[in-house]
Amino acid sequence: MSRTRTALLAAMALVAGATGTAFAVDPGGAGVAAVPCTVDYKIQNQWSTGFTAAVTVTNNSAAKSSWSLKWSYAGNQKVTSGWNAKLSQSGAAVTAANESYNAQLATGGSVSFGFQGSYSGSNAIPATFTLDGVTCNVDSGGPGGPTDPPDPGGPANRVNNPYDGAKVYVNPEWSANAAAEPGGSRIANQPTGVWLDRIAAINGAGGKMGLRAHLDEALRQKGSGELVVQLVIYNLPGRDCAALASNGELKAGEIDRYRTEYIDPIKAILADSKYSSLRIVTTVEIDSLPNLVTNTGSRPTATPQCDVMKANGNYVKGVGYALNKLGDVPNVYNYVDAGHHGWIGWDDNFAPSATLFKEAASAEGATVNDVHGFITNTANYSALKEDNFSISDNVAGKSVRESKWVDWNRYVDELSFAQAFRNQLVSAGFPSGIGMLIDTSRNGWGGTDRPTGPGAQTTVDTYVDGGRYDRRINPGNWCNQSGAGLGERPQAGPAAGIDAYVWMKPPGESDGASKEIPNPEGKGFDRMCDPTYEGNPRNGNNPSGALPDAPLSGHWFSAQFRQLMQNAYPPLS
Repeated sequence: MSRTRTALLAAMALVAGATGTAFAVDPGGAGVAAVPCTVDYKIQNQWSTGFTAAVTVTNNSAAKSSWSLKWSYAGNQKVTSGWNAKLSQSGAAVTAANESYNAQLATGGSVSFGFQGSYSGSNAIPATFTLDGVTCNVDSGGPGGPTDPPDPGGPANRVNNPYDGAKVYVNPEWSANAAAEPGGSRIANQPTGVWLDRIAAINGAGGKMGLRAHLDEALRQKGSGELVVQLVIYNLPGRDCAALASNGELKAGEIDRYRTEYIDPIKAILADSKYSSLRIVTTVEIDSLPNLVTNTGSRPTATPQCDVMKANGNYVKGVGYALNKLGDVPNVYNYVDAGHHGWIGWDDNFAPSATLFKEAASAEGATVNDVHGFITNTANYSALKEDNFSISDNVAGKSVRESKWVDWNRYVDELSFAQAFRNQLVSAGFPSGIGMLIDTSRNGWGGTDRPTGPGAQTTVDTYVDGGRYDRRINPGNWCNQSGAGLGERPQAGPAAGIDAYVWMKPPGESDGASKEIPNPEGKGFDRMCDPTYEGNPRNGNNPSGALPDAPLSGHWFSAQFRQLMQNAYPPLS
């Protein structure tokens, strides 16, 4: 027997004897003692009254179909919230049990979870851990112990605007698609959102990168500076109840699957200390809550699916659960979807939407402090700023509000709407420091058709229609719009109350298929994506304005991408 092996076995025996561990037979046949389990308990971040901790359990005994780790604190530590395990506490004794998705623990396998806690005085690492009643070896001597200062790559201090002073993650998959198009290299280095639009997307589906792969690449792009990663949380049960093209995989009543199979695994990954130096922006559930205001009840725009989602409360519960769980991660900044001015800018929708958002931000353990801000115009086309007319203009004895295009809305563009809605949200009870994001990925409306001045003052309609940048047939049109162009490039702090202009919707990714296409992604066919469709009450019964030959939502649409570049405003050089 070699000197190295003898020393190793002796060391293992000493460790086992000192901790009272049970012995397992050495698989090599030498009959030596082996540590049945190891616990790595590290304090990631600590302040005067609280801390966050990461725990990794390695199982060296027989494979397990469930597990339970227990320990006791010597001080007054209290677990206040956790992720990737079911945590409970009685006095000083803490129990962490598996979730449904991480119950299997193979021989030699590991499982990680984390939690946030409070304390006063000392915050010592527990001396003993037991896995299913068997004492484990404790590995806590390395960096990250309670007396160590935070590592340079540890959780960054929270900032008022995560985009300030930071680069933003460039998704290499989108960048490759963009660069492959003629002229696409001009914008292939722009940051876009990463859409987690089904459970399989978390680990990667269809050959695409999973969440960890994106975060690992973000660390590489970050270097020594600050970097924002933009994630779209988009998988509510009964998703997008008024637009079939983006229906999701979860049925209306599957709120428990949303919690345990979707949000909980995302949180577990985001809470990994490996990613604590990133600024992670989550945009929570696009096109969900506004539907409960505008597309339910006796309104002509109501749909049976939206009535179901309002009755079962699963949009409110799902958004609240996501905000609560993701908001526990210190370096996550939650932004909630707030539709766009052509959706909730009317008097009947404006204040009720803010009230509903407050309800969702107070559900499932969430509070308004879990919301860093809101995002408007995601996956939409509303012009950022209409320069040629304003809501206060009068023409031929009529207010601009009376024009067919504005139709009594109080807002004519996204910037004025986002700034006003921010004030409404603060009035509804959100913190005064919330910021707004505006998606400008497809709202430039440039090209030869872009007006250079106001329309003729013959009527209020000629005045508005002749001067508006937004060339859609109706502001209710949302699918693959003909004539659209790239808008303002992503930038931080561009206007009062606006944290950033972003490209959360990656340009060139389809809104929905022009015809029914069978698929395993749960995505339906919506006639609003059919260029021959003559409309419904939600777009004033107007033609859809959609481009032909579009693929499934989220799939690359080359013709759309080329149009967006051609009609970009500001123009591409």
